Amino acid sequence: VQLVESGGGVVQTGDSRRLSCVASGDTLKNLAMAWFRQTPGMEREFVAASRWNNAGSFYKESVEGRFEISRDNAKNTLYLQMNNLKPEDTAVYFCAADGTYSNNYYLERRYSFWGQGTQVTVSS
Repeated sequence: VQLVESGGGVVQTGDSRRLSCVASGDTLKNLAMAWFRQTPGMEREFVAASRWNNAGSFYKESVEGRFEISRDNAKNTLYLQMNNLKPEDTAVYFCAADGTYSNNYYLERRYSFWGQGTQVTVSS
């Protein structure tokens, strides 16, 4: 499975941004998908997850209510809609996927496939 993210950029505090992740090599509905993010010197952290077959979504507490993960199976694309962005949301955002079932949606090691990342910078 290959994953390619896009949509990053520089935004102002309070702005919205939508990230996209196009998957190839497998059908999106067969995959558990997630977004993680990473800042320099820090571990990659869980942001949001979408269970395979869109059977549920989960969020990091600090983004719940502001971010929404969704998928368009027809386009084989995962999205992360980010609203009311804050400077602390600045990071490289990664798309992740896996074809197996697991309840550990928030663990980096749970995912076998990763995109290259897209930078989001929120200025104050």
